[in-house]
Amino acid sequence: MNAFEIIGGKPLKGEIIPQGAKNEALQILSAVLLTEEPMTISNIPDIKDVNKLIDLLAALGVKIDRIDKDTYVFEAKDINIDYFQSAEFKEKGGGLRGSIMIVGPLLARFGKAAIPKPGGDKIGRRRLDTHFLGFEKLGAKFVYDASTHFFNVDATELKGNYILLDEASVTGTANIVMAAVLAKGTTTIYNAACEPYLQQLCKMLNRMGAKISGIGSNLLTIEGVQRLGGTSHRMLPDMIEIGSFIGLAAMTGSEITIKDVCFQELGIIPSVFSRLGIQFELRGDDIFIPAQDSYEIDTFIDGSILTISDAPWPGFTPDLLSIILVVATQAKGNVLIHQKMFESRLFFVDKLIDMGAQIILCDPHRATVIGMNKSHPLRGIEMTSPDIRAGVSLLIAALSAKGKSVIHNIEQIERGYQDIEERLRKLGADIKRVDVEPKGH
Repeated sequence: MNAFEIIGGKPLKGEIIPQGAKNEALQILSAVLLTEEPMTISNIPDIKDVNKLIDLLAALGVKIDRIDKDTYVFEAKDINIDYFQSAEFKEKGGGLRGSIMIVGPLLARFGKAAIPKPGGDKIGRRRLDTHFLGFEKLGAKFVYDASTHFFNVDATELKGNYILLDEASVTGTANIVMAAVLAKGTTTIYNAACEPYLQQLCKMLNRMGAKISGIGSNLLTIEGVQRLGGTSHRMLPDMIEIGSFIGLAAMTGSEITIKDVCFQELGIIPSVFSRLGIQFELRGDDIFIPAQDSYEIDTFIDGSILTISDAPWPGFTPDLLSIILVVATQAKGNVLIHQKMFESRLFFVDKLIDMGAQIILCDPHRATVIGMNKSHPLRGIEMTSPDIRAGVSLLIAALSAKGKSVIHNIEQIERGYQDIEERLRKLGADIKRVDVEPKGH
């Protein structure tokens, strides 16, 4: 099986360009189903989850033309609705959590959809209730068939309604928005997610002819229209990659420039890294991180230990909490990491403890990190990546560690990070792909 072999402890240097945003891509690509007209989408990340969705769209009948490395033209003129009942669809849809995103557009345009129970990361129970409760409010009826593990949804006529979401789900909000844009009447979504990715989706839909107001807030108003036209759209750079590279630079004492970051869309991400003592400067729209021998964690105003926790946007994204935890292991000072939004995401810390990190796992949601101020570097070990974000966190740890590390299950990492091995090598990282069997990890 494929694994990464890393010889760590070497400072890196150079420029790196973040890929297009994975989480935005899954929404934007699903939205091409809302119109018969051509949609030109650029800065699409070349990663497994996104490519699986593109394959799924092609199988549904979407005409796809790749006109550049990261740019495609999609034309959803002839959609095969019967494809929903095929064994192939069950396999393709079930292997990708993002496939749930096609339900909203298909309900809006065709009045029915079906989706196999989705897969995805093992980071706790991520419910689909928000999606389906929203569709029900718009007039859809759905049935879960336990024998086939399919969700069947019928919506011959969607009507606008007031919807108070039970949680500010990003994918749930996006899915309901895509269903509502072609519904009759006005839909109001309260407790809507307001992440930049969702703002991007709403702005694109408006360019297609939708009438969405309140973009960027948690109260969206959508006046239904009869049809949508085509447009072009460029995806934001991936904020999770940008945060990962800031952490990488700090951990390895490297001088790195992250190019074209769309800084105004990063929210509080830069300031959270600043609270760990990481220095950086904005040069145009690039983030320059100088090589630092050490970085010191801030405290609260009263001198108590800093707590960093995740929250819905504009709070700190949960996808970067594992990066913060790893970076804190080599900082000066202590910090409590509180993972509120998902369970099981801190269970990779046992690997960091094996590498020599000083971490107390308080419970499934909280870990206290005692920073070692780079006086005791982590040591290389053999380990297995449990999910995308933990995998990249372990990769950053390995690049900072003394000696050789081997990371198994790198398919998880490659689901979210495009050409990560090549891009790190260009910075000077000693990383290569090897074919080895995991040793009981």
